[in-house]
Amino acid sequence: MKQNTIGNNQLASSILGNLNTAVLLFDAELRLCYINPAGELLLAVSAKAVLGKAAGDLVTCPAEPVEARLRDALDTRQPFTEREIELRRPDGEFIRVNCTVLPVHQFESNADLLMELHQVDRQIRITREEHLISQHQATQALLRGLAHEIKNPLGGLRGAAQLLERELPSQELREYTRIIIDEADRLQGLLNRMLGPNQLPQLRAVNIHHVLEHVRGLLTAEYPSGPAIIRDYDPSIPDLHADADRLIQALLNIARNGAEAAGDAGELSFRTRVLRQFTIGNELHRLVLRVEIEDTGPGIPEKLLDRIFFPMVSGRSGGTGLGLPIAQELINQHGGLIECESRPGSTRFFVYLPLEASDD
Repeated sequence: MKQNTIGNNQLASSILGNLNTAVLLFDAELRLCYINPAGELLLAVSAKAVLGKAAGDLVTCPAEPVEARLRDALDTRQPFTEREIELRRPDGEFIRVNCTVLPVHQFESNADLLMELHQVDRQIRITREEHLISQHQATQALLRGLAHEIKNPLGGLRGAAQLLERELPSQELREYTRIIIDEADRLQGLLNRMLGPNQLPQLRAVNIHHVLEHVRGLLTAEYPSGPAIIRDYDPSIPDLHADADRLIQALLNIARNGAEAAGDAGELSFRTRVLRQFTIGNELHRLVLRVEIEDTGPGIPEKLLDRIFFPMVSGRSGGTGLGLPIAQELINQHGGLIECESRPGSTRFFVYLPLEASDD
C-alpha cells in the first residue's frame, strides 16, 4: 500500500509538472508545499525560494485579502472560482488570472488546498487592442470626413475676409476682418493637428534610446525643476525602421503629460524591453519593442481611462485633448499601438512597435 501511495504521488507530481496551467498546493496553515513549473513561470519565482511561504505573501490580491478567502474555503470545504482577478506578483508586476481553489480531502495528502491559476491577460489584451484599433480607425475616419466638410467653407470665409479687408477704408474696421482671418487659421491648425501628418512616414534605421534621450532633453529644458527622470534601458535592443521625428513627437506627447502629472517632486520613468512572440491587435510578431513611460502622479480618473485616446478628451484644466490621439495615430502609422494602465501613484503608457523590419 505504501509503495502504491508513493507511486501515485510521483505520478501526480509528474502530471502537474507537465501542465501549462499554474498549480499551487497549500497545507492547512496556508503555507505553500508545492508549485509546478508553470506556477514558477507565472509568478516569476523559484520553488526553492517560495516553498513554505504564506499564501498571502505569495499571491497578493489588491481587492481583498487572499488568506481570508482561502481559510473560508478550508472551513466550508467548498471550492470556488474567481474570474479575471488582478494579482500582484512578488516582483511587483500585476497579472490578471482566472483562479480556481479546491479543498483536498485525501488522508495520505500533505496538501489541504489546491489553487489553479490560468493567466488571461493575453486574451483580454488582444480583445482590448482590437477594440482600441477599430475605435481609433473609426474616430480617424469620422474626423477626416468632418475636416473635409469644414475646410471648404472655412477657406471661403478666410478668402472673403481677405478681400473685404482690402476694401475697408478704416484700420479699425480691418481689425474685425483680421480677427476672422486669425480664427480661421486657428481652426485650420486645429484640424490639421487632429488629423495628424498626411504624408507617409520616412522610415530609416532608428535607435529608440537616441529618441528617448532627445525627448528627455526636451523635457529637462521645459521642466528644469523636475520631475526626476529615471532611465531603465535594455542596451541589446536593435534599431527599428521608423520615422524618428514622428516617434519623438508621439513619445514627447506622452511624456509631457506624465511630467505635468508627476510634478516637480515626482518621478518619470523610461523603460525599454524586447518582447518575443507578441501580438499587437490580432497580429503575432516575432519581436516587439515595448517602451514604457510611467509617472508617479495621481492617476487618470477611471471614467476617462477608456476615452483618453479620443480627441478633445482631457483630464486637466486647459488641456486640448489632442496629445494622446495624435500620439496614437503616429504609432499606428508604424504598425504599433499605445496602451495605458493607471492607478493612484502610477500611470503607465506602453508603446508597442514591431521590430521585424529592423532585421532586414
